[in-house]
Amino acid sequence: MRLVDLGARVVHLADTIGAANPARLASTVDAVRGRLPGQPLGLHLHNTYGMAPANVMRAIELGVTRFDAALGGIGGCPFAPGASGNIATDDLVHLLHREGMGTGIDGTKLAAVRDELAALLEHRLPSALASVPAAPAVLRR
Repeated sequence: MRLVDLGARVVHLADTIGAANPARLASTVDAVRGRLPGQPLGLHLHNTYGMAPANVMRAIELGVTRFDAALGGIGGCPFAPGASGNIATDDLVHLLHREGMGTGIDGTKLAAVRDELAALLEHRLPSALASVPAAPAVLRR
């Protein structure tokens, strides 16, 4: 592929409307790996239908280790009305920590920054953990 020929170190596949499921994700990753063997892959997963965490876990089984995330799950897709933002960084970190995977991210500090962002924006963020009072404790790893 041209981007790899031009020096791209990682190819990120995007589900910008959040419609992927683990089976579709696996077939897409397999197809891309068939065309770009050995090329590191990353994923950009929106969580419109709540499937981003399941997609992350399937991707990890497939050897993908790079994921885009958005603080508190903010964002969306300008050309897909109604699409939600990326998987929330705090939800992703929580998932990975609960599965025993280290991230190097301090979940307590992450939760504090997320809460600061919510205060600046003056509204609740879509992150699942944003509404859990004990979230900072479960984010620690």
